[in-house]
Amino acid sequence: MLAIYLNDHLLGSTAGLELVRRARKASEGSELGDLLERLEAEIDEDRETLREAMAAVDAGEDKAKVVAGWTAEKLGRLKLNGKLIGHSPLSTVVELEGLSLGIQGKAALWKMLGATDDPRLAEFDFEALWKRAERQSAELEPHRIAAGEAAFAAAPAGRGPA
Repeated sequence: MLAIYLNDHLLGSTAGLELVRRARKASEGSELGDLLERLEAEIDEDRETLREAMAAVDAGEDKAKVVAGWTAEKLGRLKLNGKLIGHSPLSTVVELEGLSLGIQGKAALWKMLGATDDPRLAEFDFEALWKRAERQSAELEPHRIAAGEAAFAAAPAGRGPA
């Protein structure tokens, strides 16, 4: 069961890393872009820590899930965002919400692993990893809210599709 759980989180971390890379590129040269650049490095480090934890408990990587995570992020780009081609203010909102959810999932992972009594995981400081995820979430949140305010102020209110 642990191997399945860890591989599910590896899938999520793969999608999250691709998502933060895309969001960073769209926000280069801004305060948000600077934050996303740092988050990208930290998410990459966290993904490697997850892989190390998987190796410690002999949980092989499910390559199909890694590919599924990568593919899911790419398919997520096809969503309707109010523009036929390219990036819109809604794209930023959806990207930051997806990233926020991924960080929350990562925090839950670290908290869960920290609660296990598996001696093979004793070398990992899951509390520090959980606290880092909490910090990441807190730093991202004002940008997520600001992106929503900007996107929804930029377009006239409407009922949307019936």
